[in-house]
Amino acid sequence: MTTFTSNPGSVLPAEAAARLDDYTVIDVRTPGEYASGHVPGAHNVPLDHLSTALPALKAAAARGDLLIVCAAGNRSATACDQLADADVPAATLTGGTTAWAEQGHALRRPASASRVWGMERQVRFAAGSLVVLGLAAGTRYRPARWLSAGVGSGLVFSALTNTCGMGAALAKLPHNRPRPADLDATLTALHQR
Repeated sequence: MTTFTSNPGSVLPAEAAARLDDYTVIDVRTPGEYASGHVPGAHNVPLDHLSTALPALKAAAARGDLLIVCAAGNRSATACDQLADADVPAATLTGGTTAWAEQGHALRRPASASRVWGMERQVRFAAGSLVVLGLAAGTRYRPARWLSAGVGSGLVFSALTNTCGMGAALAKLPHNRPRPADLDATLTALHQR
């Protein structure tokens, strides 16, 4: 199994690139984010579908090392914690696909994929729009300014807890959800690999 030369439970992009064929790579981002660029050979299992995929992930882990990937490492760390609770060993890619690409490693992008904004960008757009809406509506209806205060408070809470409620809500939108056939195909591939 894996010998980690970085933090236990994490693999640096250079280490992962050197052993990429040894890993079953699981990308826990939304399907839109996955389509915008993923580590070569990665299977897309969105974080909120991890429990559904647990039997397939256990089977894959029994055959070799699992490397869990997201955009920056937060969601993949959460996924690794959930997998550890189910006695499935897995490591996270330090810095996620962002660090992977910054270090010059290729990302795969399906030619047929639509360009969906990354989750962080979607959150910034939604939060900024709600703040502007609250301030604009507040010029005519003063209580509407509470919308801006609520979004600001949510962002502070998000930073303090390293969670993102708005991101979780946006992940439920149709363009961020996997099609059932896609997830089924991924789970079948994980069982057969």
